[in-house]
Amino acid sequence: MDRTSCFRARNTPKWRTCRGSGRVFGGKVLLFSKDFSGVDGKKWKGEGTTPNLDSIIIGRCYEYIRIVNPAVGEKNCSELLEAFKKAFMNKDPCNILPSDYELFINLSQHSIPPNKSLFWENNQFLVSSYAARTRRYMPLGDTLIGAFGDLLNWCGQANNTEVDDSCPTTEECENNAVESFWRIASINYAKQSSGIIHVMLNGSATGGAYPLKGFFADFEIPNLQKERISQIEIWVMDDIGGPDLDSCGKGSVQTLETQLKEMGYDITCIDNYKSVLFLLCLDHPDHPSCPVVSSALSAQRGCVFSDQGGSWNRLTLISFAAFVLQIHFNLLNQFA
Repeated sequence: MDRTSCFRARNTPKWRTCRGSGRVFGGKVLLFSKDFSGVDGKKWKGEGTTPNLDSIIIGRCYEYIRIVNPAVGEKNCSELLEAFKKAFMNKDPCNILPSDYELFINLSQHSIPPNKSLFWENNQFLVSSYAARTRRYMPLGDTLIGAFGDLLNWCGQANNTEVDDSCPTTEECENNAVESFWRIASINYAKQSSGIIHVMLNGSATGGAYPLKGFFADFEIPNLQKERISQIEIWVMDDIGGPDLDSCGKGSVQTLETQLKEMGYDITCIDNYKSVLFLLCLDHPDHPSCPVVSSALSAQRGCVFSDQGGSWNRLTLISFAAFVLQIHFNLLNQFA
């Protein structure tokens, strides 16, 4: 199962990514080239450690505990960084186990509010935007643990205290530093989740919305704590203008629904959940898949540019403002 070879290609739809190490597997992208090994003396096929890794992580840590989610309480960011690096520094980069990150996980762990967990496959950036940095939901990438690895790459070297400028992909060795990090992070996130669990899948993803070999299937579902979960709600979102390859009750989504029901969970599935669709449509207001947004914006344009029918334009402006406020308050009430 090669997770580190997948990243958001230039021609990939804006909201869609594959899951991979760096998580475009959880939040997380590891750049990779099959022809990279041996070039300029590099040992591995994968990208090397992200430049200025320590500074980025320290900055993210303080931003998280001071601004993003102060409710986590006081954390020693320098101590967390050292625990994080201790897992992979001065070690064989192909012999890093999830358990090597246990100290870091224990130090950085915090509670996830009930009903706020958001799992995903093949749509990392949409999930991140919709979650709004914990204001609506708290996906793994928006936890303190996730902040340490989101979109970063890293590895050490055996018998060397320096990070490496090339890192192994999962194709080269499964027990690499990034893969093992996201495995234990995913396991911990699933165990901490409670209440209504939300899952966002990509109905336009080739190979199915629900990968049978992916982080959600392999590490998150098996570690959900059934007694703490009241319902699992699945949202299947198609790319705007993309194909409708998978839907509720069909294909791989049906496989997921059946699996979860057999495990005893109460399941709800929604195709193109409206609140998320509205966010997607902001970038495609005139697309046929976005009639509500298109109508609202057309009304707005009429209010601004038409020189005739002043009273009608004022009425339309008021209607549009009411429409926007309704969306706003619906979201606030939903996530309060």
